[in-house]
Amino acid sequence: MLSFLFNTLFWRVAVLIWGGVLYWLSSQPSIALPGGFPGIDKVEHVTYFTLGGMGFLLAFRLAGRMQGKTAAIMLTVLFCSFVGILDEWHQLHVPGRTGGDVWDWLADTLGGFLGAHAAFWAQRRLTSVSTKARPR
Repeated sequence: MLSFLFNTLFWRVAVLIWGGVLYWLSSQPSIALPGGFPGIDKVEHVTYFTLGGMGFLLAFRLAGRMQGKTAAIMLTVLFCSFVGILDEWHQLHVPGRTGGDVWDWLADTLGGFLGAHAAFWAQRRLTSVSTKARPR
């Protein structure tokens, strides 16, 4: 079935890949996206960091760490916020890019918060599926 989703190594590698893709995207001189609407970049930031926050928290939760919900959410938000600050700083040094955007950083931080909640939802679903799949 989808047993790899229970593997903490899968989630750790996923977060590393997520960070690598983020670095690569931020290294591009400009990223022209067709269409959209004003503020679409904030939606993209929230979405991307939701995925990163979810992977980060699942890597710890499935390993039996960070069992307290409040502390887990706070650590995930701090992680995404820190990565968001690094990303904005990195963009300041890329020709053709602007960085240091507080609104992008806030969108990254919000994504971490949403990602933590998504991780709790995913963990419940994974646990539910694995309980139903086990023979009695």
